[in-house]
Amino acid sequence: MKNPLFLPVTPEEIRQRGWDAVDVVLVTGDAYVDHPSFAMALVGRVLEAEGLRVAILAQPRWDDCADFRKFGRPRLFFGVSAGNMDSMINKYTHNRRVRSTDEFSPGGRPGLRPDRASIIYCQRAREAYPDAPIVLGGIEASMRRFAHYDYWSDKVRKSVLLDAKADLLVYGMGERAVREIAARLGGGETISALRNIRGTAYPLGARETAGPAVPGALELPSAGEVAGDRVKFSAATRIIYEESNPYNARPLVQKSEGRAVVQNPPALPLTTEEMDAVYGLPFAKLAHPSYREPVPALEMIKDSIVIHRGCFGGCAFCSLTLHQGRFIQSRSAASVAGEAERLLAAPRHPGNISDLGAPSANMYAMGGRNMDVCRACRKTSCVYPAICPNLNTDHQPLLALMRRVRELKGLKKAFVASGIRMDLALQCGEYISEVARFHTGGQLKVAPEHISPRVLAAMRKPPVEVFKAFADRFLAESKKAGLEQYLVLYFISAHPGSTLADMAELAVFLKERRIRPQQINDFLPAPMELATSIYFTGLDPFTLEPVYVPKKETERRMQRALLQYYKPENKPLIIKALRELNRPDLLKRLI
Repeated sequence: MKNPLFLPVTPEEIRQRGWDAVDVVLVTGDAYVDHPSFAMALVGRVLEAEGLRVAILAQPRWDDCADFRKFGRPRLFFGVSAGNMDSMINKYTHNRRVRSTDEFSPGGRPGLRPDRASIIYCQRAREAYPDAPIVLGGIEASMRRFAHYDYWSDKVRKSVLLDAKADLLVYGMGERAVREIAARLGGGETISALRNIRGTAYPLGARETAGPAVPGALELPSAGEVAGDRVKFSAATRIIYEESNPYNARPLVQKSEGRAVVQNPPALPLTTEEMDAVYGLPFAKLAHPSYREPVPALEMIKDSIVIHRGCFGGCAFCSLTLHQGRFIQSRSAASVAGEAERLLAAPRHPGNISDLGAPSANMYAMGGRNMDVCRACRKTSCVYPAICPNLNTDHQPLLALMRRVRELKGLKKAFVASGIRMDLALQCGEYISEVARFHTGGQLKVAPEHISPRVLAAMRKPPVEVFKAFADRFLAESKKAGLEQYLVLYFISAHPGSTLADMAELAVFLKERRIRPQQINDFLPAPMELATSIYFTGLDPFTLEPVYVPKKETERRMQRALLQYYKPENKPLIIKALRELNRPDLLKRLI
């Protein structure tokens, strides 16, 4: 069947387009969903807009290379990604058990991608066509581009670029890099010549590592050093984060077993015009019709609209700032409103926009008052330990956007479901009021994460007083509007810095306020995050001060039980925890 709304996924669809070959084959561990929230669809559409012939190889078999040959040798390159999630996080829980579902697969079926998919897919592509260039990208590659602690093997692994034997790695948001790669390969350059593209990393062979250093580069502790020395691991983490500002970052080099990885500075942020162009590409906003079952990840976001990308929060347990960058890149109000109009005009659309948001709901159009200060800054957060005085926290552009969308014909409600940064929201009472009045369906999700000052400092989150002030303001505005609304709160258990005593304190706080967390996050050390560095080393990477890390499974279970103190099945673990703490006085308060 010909599917003009989609990029081709079969040789038959290639023939129907009249192509005799393809320029790029994009390999992904996800189902093919033609939506801009699915990275391979976005990259595919960007390349298509450059006039290239692009095919999607979604969730291929990996036990041999037959699927990697079905489109023939790509004229330019294989683009390989594990998918929208790290393949190990996608498959395994914090206690290393296999998850029962894969939200990025048809019907939520597990088992349709391999462990360490970036490595396996690159191997199969190399077997299929040994001379075809391989460009590795996606979140898994991005956050494993240097030697990193791998929770599932409980060891430091070398750069995925070296393990996968790819020719080039694109990290971060890759539109600019992938366009330049395609253009230069198409112009006759070899893949080995592409060593000066922002947002990429490339390997050096043994002979090259023995030669002169890369001009202007900083050398990280080697892969062997970070594996065996927690201080050097912490130093490498600090340097990687401090060299993440695209306006002042220097190249980074890390040696590994006689070879090396060189990282060029990050890609510069997209302009508003570039963001509008990317999100204005002809996405079908549907899963490929060959799937007979829905893809759960699409069902969650199909009626949502991305208004910006990037995050300057710098939370320790989150990769957004390092992956998407801390400079906010916003779409124009006209672009967002246009997408909303098209969404509402779709046949049988219910009239609701499920989320008008982004990585953070309320960073739209924010940035530095004096950009020269921002370009020189090496801090990893603009809001921790306090909001930077150079940060413009004006919510008026966001309010104007929200009002414009509310005026659209056919709209019932545009929800704000992305995480609201509460410290920023408190800078604008008008924003909290409008969210409460017009953009909440009775429940608003926010993430205080903890209440302990020490734990929140390890998380790089604002103090609990910020949450209290926001909650009071939101509930007051809801009452003023005649609405009975609630906050749904998210907390993290067993985060580095969190002791059993801290969790007992949090449990009492929740019980006294009749808060019953339904969904909580058990801390899972994801590659290259600040909290993961602390988990592995027991040190703050910026100060080298010791940080307590709850690693024993028994303690992790007790921390989770305290957080959900109201569940009868948690009573034995709560009693055990309080006995260990010698706090019998808390038994009556919690049970």
